[in-house]
Amino acid sequence: MKGIFALLSVFFIMPAFGATVVASVNGTPITDTDITARTKLMARQGQTSTDNRRVALQSIIDDSVKLAYAQNFNAVPDDKTVDAELKKMNLGDDLSATEREMARNALRSEIAWQIIVARTVMPTIDVSAEDIANERANLAREHGLPIEMTIVRLTDIPADIAQKLTKPKSCDAAVKMAESFGGAPQKFTALQYELAPELRERVANLPNMTWSTRADDGTVLLVCATKKTDEYKNLDDVIKQNTVYKQAMFMADQQLKQLRRKAVVVINDERYKL
Repeated sequence: MKGIFALLSVFFIMPAFGATVVASVNGTPITDTDITARTKLMARQGQTSTDNRRVALQSIIDDSVKLAYAQNFNAVPDDKTVDAELKKMNLGDDLSATEREMARNALRSEIAWQIIVARTVMPTIDVSAEDIANERANLAREHGLPIEMTIVRLTDIPADIAQKLTKPKSCDAAVKMAESFGGAPQKFTALQYELAPELRERVANLPNMTWSTRADDGTVLLVCATKKTDEYKNLDDVIKQNTVYKQAMFMADQQLKQLRRKAVVVINDERYKL
């Protein structure tokens, strides 16, 4: 009899624990089971953190806030759209019912938020020619551009010799100049984004036919010719799109923070309080 009673006790206690309400947002409860499902979904997507459950709770709150705001713009996607995107991500078939619903809700809120950003934020952003030029310079320095560069490199150059280098008229003239000072110049051609980071940083914004300053290792560089590849033709358009997107994401993040502050969020579990 005692064994039956103990079994019944476990049977009734376990579901109650699984459905413990950890928090609520605008009156909608968030249970411990919801958070567990979200952490599993995050793990499937390669998102790991020492504070995964707290991150999961914040993500669920954000989903609720985004969807509530999206309803004002009729921007909440239907089930067919969400399930189609879920299929593309190869998520859903092997998920539990709770995990699947969590994945659908997360994806629904993300799609809705992207619609909101596209409708209300992006149209307000104006990217100037100066913005594009700055982004192009940053791209050149950090990743390189689709530009073919012919470079003359001098190694082990004494400081006094480096000061004697003058502006040449051509690549061949640069090589002869270096040789006249006893140097052994290296001439090579490569795409800017293929160069080693330390080399690319030195030549990315170096004017043609201008010797670089002498580095600590005694090297001096000169870009004697450049050629824009076919990839370069649409570069400014791509940069503009990326710049608009980055600015839009920043503004959207600020907007989300405001929406969070307006939402009624109640945390019942001390472990999740900031």
